[in-house]
Amino acid sequence: MTTTSSTPASTQPPAPAAPPPSRIIRTDTWRHHLRKDWRLYSLLLLPLVFLLIFRYLPMAGNVIAFRRYRPGSNIFGDEWVGFHYIQMFINDPKFWEVFWNTVILGGLTLLVCFPLPIILALMFNEVRSHKFKRIAQSISYLPHFMSIVIVAGIVMQLTSINGTINQVIGSFGGEAIQFMALPEWFRTIYISSEVWQTVGWGTILYLAALTTIDTQLYEAARIDGANRWQQMWHVTIPGLMPTMVVLLVLNIGTFMAVGFEKVLLLQNPLIYQTGDVIATYVYRLGISNGNFSYGTAIGLFEAIIGLILILSANYTARRMTGTSLW
Repeated sequence: MTTTSSTPASTQPPAPAAPPPSRIIRTDTWRHHLRKDWRLYSLLLLPLVFLLIFRYLPMAGNVIAFRRYRPGSNIFGDEWVGFHYIQMFINDPKFWEVFWNTVILGGLTLLVCFPLPIILALMFNEVRSHKFKRIAQSISYLPHFMSIVIVAGIVMQLTSINGTINQVIGSFGGEAIQFMALPEWFRTIYISSEVWQTVGWGTILYLAALTTIDTQLYEAARIDGANRWQQMWHVTIPGLMPTMVVLLVLNIGTFMAVGFEKVLLLQNPLIYQTGDVIATYVYRLGISNGNFSYGTAIGLFEAIIGLILILSANYTARRMTGTSLW
C-alpha cells in the first residue's frame, strides 16, 4: 500500500509582528534630542538668559523713539509723537556730519583691517620655523588683550606735543605736530591703532581654517609644477574663501558700529569735524544732555541700516559664492 507523504512545514520562525503605529518612537523630534543631550543643552541656559535680559528685553525701549520721554515718568514715554524725532535728525545738519564721519571711518576700517589678518595668516602659514612662528603669533596677539583705556592712553602719549612721534620728528629737524588737535589726523590715528590692536587676533580664525585644507591638494599642485606662490593662490586662498566670506558678512553688518569706546576716549571738541560718529553723538545727546527720545531715534536708524547691510551682504554672498551665514 502506497502512502502519500505530506509536504513538511517550514522550519523558519514566523516574522515578528510590526508594532502598532502608536508605539513607534520617533528619533528626529526636538523632545528626543533634548532628553538625550539635556546636559549639553543646559549649558545654553545662562547665555540665553543673558541675551534675553541684556539684548532682547531692552529692544522694547525703542518705542520712546516715537514717544516723548521725560526722566522720572513712564519708561515707555508719556505721549505719542510719531515721527517727530526722526524728522528732527533728518533735518539736522549735525547728524549728517556725524553720519558721514561714521560711514567714512567704518569704510576705512573695513578696507584696511579686513584684508590684513588674511595676509598675516598667509605669512604665518609660510613660516617654516615653528619657534619663530609661535613667538611672532604671541606678539601679534598681545595688543588684543589690552584694555581700550590703556590703548587710548598709549595713543595719546605717542601723539602728544611732547610725545614719541614728535620727538622723532624733532630729531630730524621737523616741527612738532598737534595730532589730536587737527581733525585731518584723527582717521589716520584711529585706523592705525585698530590695525595694531586687532589684526594679530584676527588671524586666529584663518589659521584654524588653514588646518582644514587637505594636504593632498598641495602635493598635487607640486606634482603639477606649482611654486609656493601658485600653491597659495590656487589652493590656500580658495580653501580660506568660506571663512573669508562669513567674516566679511559679519564685518559689513557692524559697518556702522564704529568702536564707540576708543572714539570716545580719543576725541575732543577740536576734532569733532572728523572724529564725531553716530555712537558718540547719541551718547552726548541721550545720556549727557538727557534727550533720550531723540538719541533713541538716531540709534534705531543706525540699527536698521546695520540690519539692511547684513541682509544684503548675506544675500549677495550666497548668490555669488554659495557661502553665507544662513
